[in-house]
Amino acid sequence: MKYLITGVAGLLGSRLADWIVENTNNEVIGIDDLSGGYIENVNKNVKFYKFDLVDLEKVNGVFKKEKPDVVYHFAAYAAEGLSPFIRKYNYENNLISSTNLITKSIQYDVKRFVFASSMSVYGDKYEPPFDESLQQCPIDPYGVAKFAVEQDLKIAYEQHGLPYTIVRPHNFYGKNQNIWDKYRNVLGIWMYQIINDMQPTIFGDGEQKRAFSYVDDSIEPLWNSSQNDKCIDQIINLGGIKEHTINEACDVLINVTKTDLKPKYLEQRHEVKYAWSTWDKSVDLLGFEHTIDLEQGLTKMWEWAKTQPRRKRFFWSNYELDKGIYDFWKREN
Repeated sequence: MKYLITGVAGLLGSRLADWIVENTNNEVIGIDDLSGGYIENVNKNVKFYKFDLVDLEKVNGVFKKEKPDVVYHFAAYAAEGLSPFIRKYNYENNLISSTNLITKSIQYDVKRFVFASSMSVYGDKYEPPFDESLQQCPIDPYGVAKFAVEQDLKIAYEQHGLPYTIVRPHNFYGKNQNIWDKYRNVLGIWMYQIINDMQPTIFGDGEQKRAFSYVDDSIEPLWNSSQNDKCIDQIINLGGIKEHTINEACDVLINVTKTDLKPKYLEQRHEVKYAWSTWDKSVDLLGFEHTIDLEQGLTKMWEWAKTQPRRKRFFWSNYELDKGIYDFWKREN
């Protein structure tokens, strides 16, 4: 069978592609525009296409040529806090690109479409842990885009028979993560800062809570999401089961890296204060096991991060909307 993975140069896409190549006899096709991932992350056995999924003609070209059986859609720009200031880019990157893939998956009779949504769709209306049955109430454009794609997939299934599974990952980290983007992935941001002798930055008081998820715990469950027919027409939370405050997570990383740097506290940004999810459904349907705790995972990621090249840090030189932008995002470093 042929498995198409979008975002194949990123954290989830590259690690799943590696797993499929190493553990099955299936063919993997990968798409990535390399705006947030790196070609070095892409397995040499993956048939790779570089382009932006907003380009429907190119999406059609790959589907027409490759005729994938299964689509894993991981490509996204996951910067919740930044999304209010890059609305057009957010909706093109996270919504329009997704509808292009859904359209072609319907047209070319894809057997399963697995979509990596986000815990951001829950918003701040509920007390965690968030259960999949809760009504989505996102508080930023990124979450709105993910919510819209979820709804579009339900329509695609009901009207066109496209079998789908929605997975809602939360706070994944690990090898192949982009640590050079100052707007997303707090653990990666801190690693970049520590490597470059900069204080790790924390928004607000640092008492926000998240359950961080080392990526390797979720790769086989992601594979299972396309293999188990009980996952069709289902939404499944996926990720760690132990919540930590941001302060606690920073302390763990400081101990792992043995740095003398202390956190630098910045102004509070617009975000959900307490956010983590239930995991029962992922255990039952995907075989998820939380085996790597935060200290172990950060140690593994830190050893990898130290071997990475000194890349230039990504910075938005022109935001689509400057009104209300936080001071710490007005500066390049």
